[in-house]
Amino acid sequence: MTYPGPVVSSEWLAAHLQDANIRIVDATVHLPDTGRNAREEYVAEHIPGAAFFDLERIADPNNPLPRKLPPVEHFAREVGALGIDNRTHVIAYDTPGLYSAARVWWLFRHYGYDNVSILDGGLKNWKAEGRAVEAGAVSPAASVFAPGESRDLFASWRDVLAASQNARPQILDARTPGRFAGTEVDRYPGARPGHIPGSRNLYWADLLDAKTRKLLPAAEIADRFAKVGVKPGEPVVISCGSGLTACILALGLHLTGRDDWKVYDGSWDEWGRRQELPVELGPSPA
Repeated sequence: MTYPGPVVSSEWLAAHLQDANIRIVDATVHLPDTGRNAREEYVAEHIPGAAFFDLERIADPNNPLPRKLPPVEHFAREVGALGIDNRTHVIAYDTPGLYSAARVWWLFRHYGYDNVSILDGGLKNWKAEGRAVEAGAVSPAASVFAPGESRDLFASWRDVLAASQNARPQILDARTPGRFAGTEVDRYPGARPGHIPGSRNLYWADLLDAKTRKLLPAAEIADRFAKVGVKPGEPVVISCGSGLTACILALGLHLTGRDDWKVYDGSWDEWGRRQELPVELGPSPA
């Protein structure tokens, strides 16, 4: 099967549900303040054949922060346990439409594997179109997955600090404007208000259609980046609250033909707690 690209429609997936080389994964994450349990919701209903891609488990077990980039051996083992091998086309989705699923795309790309797509509009759009769902957990037969060469799409706080000290830093923050400015209570208790000095704000949801939660056309996505001052030809570091929605901006840049970016995995959950790191308050620069 020819690779259809990093984003597939519900029509495409419905036509390929029975393809033997496809593994659909529900990668939903609900933060603690929502009171929702992603795994329980997955068991209650999911796209037929979908396994649960647990981003809490497919993470660095030695990092106290949740959902951090796993060591390559850990990633390979957990992915293989989902029945994914190097012939598998992974289709990732989440419940809200697009929130956490883009992190699956980022993880695989970081570890040198490209045969991964996001379901446009996620489960929200799938159900809105009246398509079938099923209940119960799917437990695929384990396989062996061999990661490729790392693309180094990961940024540490040290990388971000160095970038922020450049004369013209290209740091994008995917959080809400209120959290970026420091006027809204942060979702991560203990994190200071504000943002990384020199960064600009592009709220992740601004890349989605407000009703369908599908991604905007690539030309409109490119316009969103241009309007917040992202310049072509200069590398971009992307941050958010905890490394989830930054991957949506990364996907957006990829769809516009740009791969000169890295995701700051620790994001505000790390930066905001490290008292030695500088913080700015106020809105994104015009």
